[in-house]
Amino acid sequence: MQTQPNAAGGQLQIKIDDQTLKGVYANALQIGHTKEEFVLDFMNLLPPQGIAVARVLLSPGHMKRILAALEDNIKKYEEQFGKIEVAQDPEKNQSLGFTAK
Repeated sequence: MQTQPNAAGGQLQIKIDDQTLKGVYANALQIGHTKEEFVLDFMNLLPPQGIAVARVLLSPGHMKRILAALEDNIKKYEEQFGKIEVAQDPEKNQSLGFTAK
């Protein structure tokens, strides 16, 4: 269990089950949005197919906070470990589509 400070100044207990704690690997991300939310689909692509491993829905305001946190963490990472090289884009002629199980 992790603790995070809350608005009242106390500690908020965060529970995490064993399956979630293990995490999942993603080497691709597809982002969509409406006026009300952002949808992040994390995928593991191993041609000729791939699998969506997680879907996260966020409010636009929360998405902006996450973007700022990511930028801050990348800056800190690069200060400690050096410049991160941008990963190569997937093949442009490779279509990514979703199918239901």
